[in-house]
Order: sequence, then C-alpha cells, then structure tokens
Amino acid sequence: MALRLKTVVLGVDDMARAVSFWTAALGYVPETGEDADWWTTLRPTDGHGPRLGLQLSETPVQERPRVHVDLFAPDTAAQVDEVERLVGLGAVRVRWDLYPDDPDFIVLADPEGNLFCVIDESHG
Repeated sequence: MALRLKTVVLGVDDMARAVSFWTAALGYVPETGEDADWWTTLRPTDGHGPRLGLQLSETPVQERPRVHVDLFAPDTAAQVDEVERLVGLGAVRVRWDLYPDDPDFIVLADPEGNLFCVIDESHG
C-alpha cells in the first residue's frame, strides 16, 4: 500500500492561540513558508512522526467529535503529570459521561475546544 498517515488536522478559531498551545504541548515547531493566517502545520523537531495541521475554521466544535487526537503517556504517574502540564498550558478537563469503569484515558479540550485524550499505556 502506498498511503500513509502524515498529518492530523484540527479546526481552530484563533490560530495564534492554537499554535502556542500545541507547540508547547507536543514540543513541535511550525513549518515555514505557509500562510499562517489560515493554515499552520506543526512538525516534530526531529522530523519523525505525524504532523499536526491547524486550519482556521468557522465550524463550531462538536460536543462528541467523531475524530480526536490521542496522546500517550508511558504510565499512570506520567499521565497525571502530563494532564497537569497541559491544563497549565490552557487545556481544560472535560466532564465525560462515557468513561468506562476503569478508564485508561483522560479527556481534555484544547483552548479551541477540540477534545483529545491522554492515555496511560501501562494500563493493561
């Protein structure tokens, strides 16, 4: 197969705010030579891994989006630390009524309202 997933795209209302949050959250950097007013691609500093595209959007955020980003922490302690770090950067905890009895994930929203999860990889 010739296809590969390279970029996940999020719609945003405020490009500068979204770039600021996601570069700090992921340690990514913006690619150069793009029209940053309506589109910015963030890439890993080492060039390996998926990119995150941020696109100016007038579409309202979905309460239960069909697509979201999952971020992985190696264990529970790291998950807790990362959630607190992300909240410190402007993310908010989401009251999620679909949690299973013993969840391995925590649902957050970025400053634009886009939902994402922080997952504990050690959770069996």
